[in-house]
Amino acid sequence: MIVRIMGEGQVKLADSHFTELNALDDELLAELERGDTPGFRRTLGALLDRVRELGTPLPDDSLEPSELILPSSDATLDQVRDLLTDDGLIPG
Repeated sequence: MIVRIMGEGQVKLADSHFTELNALDDELLAELERGDTPGFRRTLGALLDRVRELGTPLPDDSLEPSELILPSSDATLDQVRDLLTDDGLIPG
C-alpha cells in the first residue's frame, strides 16, 4: 500500500504492518475523543515514526496514487478530526 504523509512524501508499506499501525490509530482516536492533546501528540508522532520505519520511501518524483493519506506531525486535533473516517485514519 502507498501511504502519503502530508508535507513529507510517500512510502510503500506491506499490508502485514497494518495490525500494528491500527493499534496506534485506535489509541489516537481515543485521545482525540477525550481531547487529550499531549497523548494525541505522542501517539501521532509514534504512528508517523512507525510508518517511516516500516515503509520504503518512494522517490520524490514518483507519481504513485496514495491509498492512504496521513497528517503531518504538526497537525492539530481539529485537522486530524477532518481526516477521520469511521475506522480512524487507517482503514481496517
